[in-house]
Amino acid sequence: MKRALIVLLVLLAVSSLALMGCESRAGTAGLGAIGGAAAGAGGYEFKMNQEINRIEDARAAGTMSQEEYNIRKDQINRMSILK
Repeated sequence: MKRALIVLLVLLAVSSLALMGCESRAGTAGLGAIGGAAAGAGGYEFKMNQEINRIEDARAAGTMSQEEYNIRKDQINRMSILK
């Protein structure tokens, strides 16, 4: 999760530097689109991380079988943007 956030922040910083000084509306819109995409991807990965933590807790508490845990974890990993 931290790696994903760092990657997104670096991409945002690089794109803002690339567009700095650009007073056109297209440059501003591009920066907004990049920032929105980065925030959306970060939020999505955060939710996936929360779900992994939830199923790990359920497995540790004994409310989920190992087989069910493996299936669910595989599903979550396949949905992840960052592999």
